Amino acid sequence: MKKHTVNLAKEVYKQLRNEPWESLWEREVPLFDVGTAEERLARVGLIRAIGVVALEKATLEQRQLTRQWLTTLLQDPEEKIRRYAMNALPKLGGSEESEKAVLQLLDQPTNKREVKNLSRTLDKIGGEATLEKLEALHDNTDTLHQTEQKIKAQLARKEQPASIRLKAKIKETKKLRIHLRTRRGMEGFVRDELNAHPKLSKRFKIVRTSPACVALSASGAFTLAELYQLRTLGSVNFVLGVVAKDEAKHTQAVASIIASSLTQRLCKILTEGQARYRLQFMRSKVPPRKVQAIANEAFALCPDLLNDPRQSPWAIEVYPEKVGQSVELRPRILPDPRFAYRVDDVPASTHPPLAAAMARMAGVEDEEVVWDPFCGSGLELIERGLLDKVQSIIASDIDINATEIAAANFAAAGEISESISIHCGDFKEYRKVTQIEPKSLSLILANPPLGRRVRIDDLKALISEFFEIAAITLRPGGRLVFINPLKLDSPDARLKLSERHLVDLGGFDCRVEKWIKS
Repeated sequence: MKKHTVNLAKEVYKQLRNEPWESLWEREVPLFDVGTAEERLARVGLIRAIGVVALEKATLEQRQLTRQWLTTLLQDPEEKIRRYAMNALPKLGGSEESEKAVLQLLDQPTNKREVKNLSRTLDKIGGEATLEKLEALHDNTDTLHQTEQKIKAQLARKEQPASIRLKAKIKETKKLRIHLRTRRGMEGFVRDELNAHPKLSKRFKIVRTSPACVALSASGAFTLAELYQLRTLGSVNFVLGVVAKDEAKHTQAVASIIASSLTQRLCKILTEGQARYRLQFMRSKVPPRKVQAIANEAFALCPDLLNDPRQSPWAIEVYPEKVGQSVELRPRILPDPRFAYRVDDVPASTHPPLAAAMARMAGVEDEEVVWDPFCGSGLELIERGLLDKVQSIIASDIDINATEIAAANFAAAGEISESISIHCGDFKEYRKVTQIEPKSLSLILANPPLGRRVRIDDLKALISEFFEIAAITLRPGGRLVFINPLKLDSPDARLKLSERHLVDLGGFDCRVEKWIKS
């Protein structure tokens, strides 16, 4: 019987869904209002239908009338009618009247399902009155904790968009552990860049290096802006604590770390606005229900920290480690100030920290003449230009859209000058397209098509020909630095392998290589 009622409600909804608002309001609503309890339950699909129709087809005045009618249904003796009204109301936006009517239901005896429906409605239409009510109730259920967090987060987003204070000083550093997170295979680049930095290498000590992570301790006060001078790292994470593998009460353990005094202190120092975070489990699948349970538990311990997946200035990330799970606080800095020149992009573009790593791997020479025959959005060339002065930069790509985007990025980086030329054409016709002469280049820096995101009919032939052209155009001592998608060495003996790194390119590994022409 219950199944039949549910199907009947759906049928009524489908029947009325495409009716004009006027027909529903003038014919169906009066019939519903005067019907018996049994008739009203049979036509409950009307409630959903008029909510959708009012949203899509009605005037503002008609939506207001619909909202008022739905609000009256919140006092209906039938739980199902109240539930349908609660589900329809948020589509039309909340009002003080409808919020008050929903809150009144909290004072009445309700079952778990209705509490869940009430909280879902309040998630969307609740405001200050809801917060006051929830605080007065002192209810410790996860459902209402979640509602309270969502409403606080919504109000915080409206009042003041939160941001990260990059230049705020972190003074208490004695027991603070920092993880410089990056892509697997790039930790060596991060370590070498830090060690090469004259100031940062004195202020930070490398504790250990592990896949995709360089762990640091700080000898004194520092700012996030200082660490974000490093261009090869992905993010700066603060280690809040570690949950042991055999931790019996995992939810409570993670929640306690999230709500810890260290988290509160860092957020207070580094957040402009309300501290909000997005909880993420890295490299492992955790059911959304458990993630929410952890967030609810953390909120119960510290109501000033809000779990909010939307526009949060922070992420709390949980990483699997040998000793257990590392719970870390990461600033969500968007856009990344290090790569502000990236005003546009192309599909399969190089990850900016990897482009910076490739430029550092290439090194710096006097009278540098550098070519990227697959320039894409120009990131590798821009990063090389930012390292040191370049005599001549030559960018080319077979896609005219890519060359236009590269030009825009060069302009944003302040790198456009007489020394930079951008060409559209096939790298195989390099002399015709770019006027490059044999033995004229000191560096080729490139991310060729990898055959993953951009289809290539014969990738092996393309890479082989790329090697051959590099051997022709590089002068003696010239360098070729590129991402090699194949286990293919140079067919030309004049190119000698100098370095090779296996790097995660986002789900698959490639070899980042440096070759020297003899």
